[in-house]
Amino acid sequence: MSRPAPAGATGGVGARVRGLWPYLLIAPTVLGAVALLGYPLVRNLLISVQEYGMGELIRGDAGFAGLANYREVLADPEFWEVVRRTLWWTLLNVVLIMVLGTLVALMLQRLGRAMRLLVTSGLVLAWASPVIATTTVFQWLFASRLGVVNWFLTRLGFASFEGFSWTADGTAAFVVLVLLVVWQSVPFVAITLYAALLTVPAELHESARLDGAGGWRIFRSVTLPILRPVFGLILCLEIIWVFRCFAQIWAITGGGPHDATTTLPVYAYRIAQSLHRYDLGAVVSTLTVLLLLAVLIPYLRQLLRQEAEE
Repeated sequence: MSRPAPAGATGGVGARVRGLWPYLLIAPTVLGAVALLGYPLVRNLLISVQEYGMGELIRGDAGFAGLANYREVLADPEFWEVVRRTLWWTLLNVVLIMVLGTLVALMLQRLGRAMRLLVTSGLVLAWASPVIATTTVFQWLFASRLGVVNWFLTRLGFASFEGFSWTADGTAAFVVLVLLVVWQSVPFVAITLYAALLTVPAELHESARLDGAGGWRIFRSVTLPILRPVFGLILCLEIIWVFRCFAQIWAITGGGPHDATTTLPVYAYRIAQSLHRYDLGAVVSTLTVLLLLAVLIPYLRQLLRQEAEE
């Protein structure tokens, strides 16, 4: 006849099961994410070290090339020009998005209920609009002959904008794309920061005002330190989103004119699809991920260090 397990042993097993239960609950999601994200990454790395063109794609006999593809890309001056352009594109967009998003969030905090509801609804609609739909609207706004922007500028007395082609000039096309990306990104930043601002105790603002602090000093000394983790998270998300931005650029300019709007995602796509050099396209994609990690990791480490000190 078997003897019952000691009470302490049963309690130990139950405690271990309860400790593992949260991990078991999230395991399906984690495994799904690893499968969906891990396979393309591994496949891309494999292609980047193979001789993989149109012939190899059809025959399925790609040979091993080692690091020769990486050396070919890194030795190309055009690649480094695209890298510089991508960094400038990311910096300009992210700064504008964060500044404008913060200002809109602070404005929402001071608006009345009805006006705040109206502005928030407009932000949600702009945020929820599909990327291609918004891009198409901007193409119409900046059309050379029937565009609203040219019509409005001409009516203001700027005759040089009569029939002006925004996508035929590198600087003008870059400006249009920056306006488009900022327009699409500001609503997310504004709504998220506004929600975070609601968590800041009003007593802290009142105490700062009684001490004679102005609006900028209150934001810098009271609001910003409390919301630093939220700002850090939003900043990282925007860097990732802007850095890998592709659909807007490809739909409006295709990377032109004269490569003036070609960023790393567009560059990788053009190499793979136009030249049928899928191996070089995979190399550029891999280097893009590594460059993005190099940009984000130091900031994330600093953010975590500040959180640990607090």
